[in-house]
Amino acid sequence: MDAQGGNMTGDTRAALLASLALQAEWGADEALLETPADHMAARVGGRDMPEAVPGATVLRPASIAPALPGTDPGAHPHTEPAGAAATLAALRDALAGFDQCALKRTATQLVFADGAEDARIMFIGEAPGAEEDRVGRPFVGPAGQLLDRMMASIGLDRGKVRIVNVVPWRPPGNRTPSETEIAQCLPFLHRHIALVRPAVVVLLGAVAVRALVGGKEGITRLRGKWREIEVPGLEGGLRALPTYHPAFLLRQPEAKRLAWADLLELRRECVESCIYGESDMLFTQVITKS
Repeated sequence: MDAQGGNMTGDTRAALLASLALQAEWGADEALLETPADHMAARVGGRDMPEAVPGATVLRPASIAPALPGTDPGAHPHTEPAGAAATLAALRDALAGFDQCALKRTATQLVFADGAEDARIMFIGEAPGAEEDRVGRPFVGPAGQLLDRMMASIGLDRGKVRIVNVVPWRPPGNRTPSETEIAQCLPFLHRHIALVRPAVVVLLGAVAVRALVGGKEGITRLRGKWREIEVPGLEGGLRALPTYHPAFLLRQPEAKRLAWADLLELRRECVESCIYGESDMLFTQVITKS
């Protein structure tokens, strides 16, 4: 607007539109407050913050590190409501009543899980998208349709597997969940795995790998290689196979041939370990052609 508060000039309008487009690209597509918050005007106990003394050491609150795979579950602040759940229904109720994750306040609803409650194979993704947030089930959008075809290619379907996400609420703008959000939801994922007691888990994408395997290696280096992970509530290690997330495969279809190799490795492990018989995992299609 001009200096007198009149009509907006063309240059100003173009600048504002460019700023909005940049925010949308970053994932900031939802306004949570009526007016912008002035974080520079910090106040403590209703009083202004004192000015910094030149040369003085400023003490800042230590950041809270997310729970690491294999750490003591009793040391995590969000373990108690998750660990108290003796059934999957109780776990869903515990998640529905959990208010410590800010994503719950911006999502439409909780996206808990899909598939068999006694599944021998568990697929673990990242977080719900817009379609999952609307429907209330994981992997029902385009990525979910590809996941269905991926499972069908080796004779699996949703009646044989369990499908969950690391984070059960949609992040605004479909952005990647933060380390804090992952840490807040991780005890519930651990409990979900312990209650289902699968023989193997398939980790779909980098977020699932970071949450359950840890470390700094990327999904490209880890995919197709079995890892042993520790899950509180389960005795011994659990076999985990990282692979690409179906959403990535939609963006990079040339990677489907690698995902197909990972599916063949999953089938081999399931048959050789007697998780499923050869006749239970028949080939029906190749995902590189889908």
